[in-house]
Amino acid sequence: MSEIGPIALFGSGETSPIAQRIHQRVMELLAAPIRGAIVETPAGFEPNAAGVAQKIIDYLEHRLQNFRPTLVSIPARKRGTAFSPDDPAIVAPLLAANYLFMGPGSPTYAARQLMDSYLWHAMLARHRLGAALCFSSASTIAISQHAMPIYEIYKVGEDLHWKAGLDFFGHFGLSLVVVPHWNNSDGGEELDTSHCYLGAERYQQLLAMAPNPVTVLGIEENTGLVIRPTTGRCEVIGSGAVVIVRDGTEVRYNSKDCFAATELGAWQLPAQQDAIPAVVWQDALAAMDSVAERDDVVPPPDVVALADKRHAARQAKDWSAADGLRDELAARGWQVSDTPGGPELSRIQ
Repeated sequence: MSEIGPIALFGSGETSPIAQRIHQRVMELLAAPIRGAIVETPAGFEPNAAGVAQKIIDYLEHRLQNFRPTLVSIPARKRGTAFSPDDPAIVAPLLAANYLFMGPGSPTYAARQLMDSYLWHAMLARHRLGAALCFSSASTIAISQHAMPIYEIYKVGEDLHWKAGLDFFGHFGLSLVVVPHWNNSDGGEELDTSHCYLGAERYQQLLAMAPNPVTVLGIEENTGLVIRPTTGRCEVIGSGAVVIVRDGTEVRYNSKDCFAATELGAWQLPAQQDAIPAVVWQDALAAMDSVAERDDVVPPPDVVALADKRHAARQAKDWSAADGLRDELAARGWQVSDTPGGPELSRIQ
């Protein structure tokens, strides 16, 4: 049985210099090669949704180049259109990925488009089969049990209310509301924009209106929380802190602090196929088998890099280094052959 993949929650700044440390920590927990899928849904209502995803792809390719990630965007922007999150053909590349990222946009739009969708179930399936799930800013709100309608309240002026969230952590036994931008100060001295732009007073009023008792996970800006579900270990990474508000008690964990997932509630692991439709689960398993077959004959980027390094050593007549790199390749299960066109790699049978 595959181990459930890591979870990363970003308080803000998914393409900031500090965010590199969060992305890196997650990629370190995955087996190479890194195949990333950037989900466009939260920004799907915007004309530049593809550009939003491309910015993240460009960042990961540049900042995380040591992992040599291959990245695709998933243009599942709106139901009832040619780019629907219910279209298996649109979602298919995600089923081959092991680093799934969903970020900026509108929390309530994302929740509305993804609720019970093929795409959302596919993300859950890939996560249960070992892929990492990474959520930033708006998406952290969308995956909460109840989603704060930030745009509707802060920008439009609607009365305080809650919207249905995707309740991702409900599968782990939690009643969790995630609040990114916990310490935002864009409003300066004139306007309190903490607690994701609501301000402390309106946040407290909204919290009192929650349909049921919840645990609040506040994540400060330029800060992330990486969760390893199987071990229940949570790690704070970045320049700020995470704040857990549970049963009226507030606990703060600073950067580099670790704590048990049970601090968030009655943490438990879901059954592998729990709440995932059979057709989606079978599609995920088939994609996983296809990727495994391809990976068995196509050398991963780190192996190719070793072969290139060995080739350079041979060009420099550093035979000792070349022999050492050949042995390292063999230890990883790959045989290298020197041809007029350069090194060729094949699996050792």
